[in-house]
Amino acid sequence: MARTDEAASTGAATTAASPSAPGSASATALGAFLRSRRDRIRPEDVGLPVHGTRRRVPGLRREELALLAGVSITYYTHLEQGQSSNASDAVLDALARALRLTPDEHSHLRDLARPPRAQRERAPRPEYARPATRQLLAAMDRVPAVVLDRRNHVLAWNPLGHALLAGHLAADSPDHPADRPNLTRMLFLDLHTRELYPDWRTEARTALAALRLVAGRHPQDRALAELIGSLMLQSTEFAELWSRQPVRECTVGVKTMHHPVVGPLSLDFETLNLGDGTGHRMLTYSAAPDSPSAAALALLAGTTARM
Repeated sequence: MARTDEAASTGAATTAASPSAPGSASATALGAFLRSRRDRIRPEDVGLPVHGTRRRVPGLRREELALLAGVSITYYTHLEQGQSSNASDAVLDALARALRLTPDEHSHLRDLARPPRAQRERAPRPEYARPATRQLLAAMDRVPAVVLDRRNHVLAWNPLGHALLAGHLAADSPDHPADRPNLTRMLFLDLHTRELYPDWRTEARTALAALRLVAGRHPQDRALAELIGSLMLQSTEFAELWSRQPVRECTVGVKTMHHPVVGPLSLDFETLNLGDGTGHRMLTYSAAPDSPSAAALALLAGTTARM
């Protein structure tokens, strides 16, 4: 098997200044992700012999993965321990193939293996939706829409978006950074939000998979880390799902809801990145024309018009 090994010097540990120094958050995340993907593949799934002795690991051993990827066991061990910060495209691609990663997981592996160089942390400043974005929201009176930052804090919503997702909260709550709504936090800790989704478990898995991608892209985001840490402490369900290392982009799809006012809904959603350099996104919902969900949305829009 052709080898895609790195130069001999890659075996040395990186310095403390490196973003992937042993013990750093990036090194820990990379190791945990690689181990989680090794654990889900059985040797027989990839054509490796299984001997009669009982295995102490549920999936591939390090040496088996190194063999499949064509790298030395020493180099792979250093990589999993966060002791190598310069893995080549060839090595990461080989590991992705051996681990049968999805495209989103492959992208996440690259983010974890090559985190940005650490910078001095600054206290995050409150973010707000731009006035022009708010104007656009106000004009979308028949489409539920919400503006989010990358941490899923609600920066603004139109009346229909508010009524759809959080009519039990104050309409102006996104304008108060100290306690503005966060869609992920609400999904796990807000009873009204949990009851909105008949298949709550699937919705929760999808939300966490998307959040982990964001966390991998922004390892130095202190506010994001604090959000994840607080949810780990406050929700055993979040902690259990997060430990499974789910990774998946989720920008389009269908959400099934049971709204307390208008009943069952099946809505197409799309997440649109706003091209203003803020990293903000607009989440929109729509229903198929002449469908029961379209009629229900129209009814909900009518209730907001009377408020």
